[in-house]
Amino acid sequence: MSLPQKVAIVTGGGTGVGRATSLGLARLGYHVMINYSRSRDEAEQTVAEIEKLGQQGLAVLADVAEDAACRRLVADTVSAWGRVDVLVNCAGTTEFIPFDDLDRVTDEVWDRLYKVNVVGAFHCARAVREPMQNAGGGMIVNVSSVAAQLGQGSSIPYCCTKAALDNLTVSLARTLAPQIRVNGVAPGFIAGRWTEAGLGANYDRIKQSYEKSLPLGRVCDPEDVAACILSLISGSLLVTGQTLTVDSGMMISGFHVKFSE
Repeated sequence: MSLPQKVAIVTGGGTGVGRATSLGLARLGYHVMINYSRSRDEAEQTVAEIEKLGQQGLAVLADVAEDAACRRLVADTVSAWGRVDVLVNCAGTTEFIPFDDLDRVTDEVWDRLYKVNVVGAFHCARAVREPMQNAGGGMIVNVSSVAAQLGQGSSIPYCCTKAALDNLTVSLARTLAPQIRVNGVAPGFIAGRWTEAGLGANYDRIKQSYEKSLPLGRVCDPEDVAACILSLISGSLLVTGQTLTVDSGMMISGFHVKFSE
């Protein structure tokens, strides 16, 4: 008797860590539903690469800040493949605001970051609960950041939302057990387009400063973070409520840099 086809949803799955995770899941034999909010071309390119790996992929537009959109995303996944086994909450946003520029932190910034980074993850987790239970169980991974613990990163609201996401991981792990495991990953500095766009002309200098200080000598790339996510999905079935750090030793280096320097 053949095993049932496993199905994953990756929010923000067309670029960066989401893209690397989507391709990694395809290599593990998953069909992958890729959610995007703006990067349609990249999402469709990732689907094409998934299909080259012998699996099926679909790209669906949805703003995770909207509950109805998340429910449609999950409904579309179940309609296409009949089940959901894995959810990776990779969609996220930020504003690059120097910590001492408090007046630039508007209510609109707070609202948008919380709705995407925290409430969006909740929306998606709630939406997959029933289909995961119907499939006999599942796994949720929330993509957080070391900013949650360091209080250092692109902006104060970003750090706060990632700390809230870590708390959500624990709360959901308790609530959805035993059928659904919920874990997180906390990357450090991730090289790539998203960080480069935010840091602008400071990108190379800050990246090099980190690399000189990190115990393992280099910053993360999306594939490093994806490998961490996949290890939680394919590893021990007794891990839940944990956030695994993947940061090249940033948390133990004692090094702090201001993104606005």
